[in-house]
Amino acid sequence: MYELTAVLADAATLVRNTADWEHATVVPLQEGMGLLPVSDGLFTEMFGFRRETCAGGPSKESPFLYPMPPALEELLASWSTERPIAYVEAEFFGGDGYQSAAVWSGGTRVWGPVFDETLDGPRADWPINGALAHLGLRSGGATYDLFDAVGLGRERSTDGWLARGRTP
Repeated sequence: MYELTAVLADAATLVRNTADWEHATVVPLQEGMGLLPVSDGLFTEMFGFRRETCAGGPSKESPFLYPMPPALEELLASWSTERPIAYVEAEFFGGDGYQSAAVWSGGTRVWGPVFDETLDGPRADWPINGALAHLGLRSGGATYDLFDAVGLGRERSTDGWLARGRTP
């Protein structure tokens, strides 16, 4: 099973914007990217309340398992004045599950949220690959998967990414 809730951006942008948060762990990825796992602890530290899960699970109408509060949307918009930034979610196993993503740039949401529950093989138009393309990464051909290119397959869960980021 693969499960992820994270913010993706240029690693330096994430480090600079989260330096004062105890629960923030920025994990370096390939291509100069960084991943900020959005754990319950980080979310509560950021906003002062616990995140809620979407009733009935994510769908095209409600694309994120953890509905995005206005405060998170505003925060990501403010961070995107420097460089584009993405919020991504994924949960899948054996072709069943979903991916969702949205991208901010120049202080506004410029793409998404995009939701897809048809995960039948690597595709450039899967939400996370689409978000990575909007962050400036470029495909190297039909078989080139941006998800793999930045190393998002190295861990299988948000908790796994947290552990990786905390390991010296």
